[in-house]
Amino acid sequence: MGDLSKRSTIYFEPEIHQALRVKAATTHQSVSEVVNEAVRMALREDQEDLNAVTQRSTEPTLSYEELLDDLKSNGKL
Repeated sequence: MGDLSKRSTIYFEPEIHQALRVKAATTHQSVSEVVNEAVRMALREDQEDLNAVTQRSTEPTLSYEELLDDLKSNGKL
């Protein structure tokens, strides 16, 4: 970890903590490194989701009722 790292207290369920410790040991990383990478991955996924929503914002919307009507008219319901 770099000199600019921040300390935080996180409470894990015992089973999750054990799994983190095992993963850290088997990958030759610290628990902090494993957690930081997991958080980075989650944040990247969030950014990808937000980008997809932005790209699709101009697509026409269909209400739930309209969807059901469409499925029924096409013999799917």
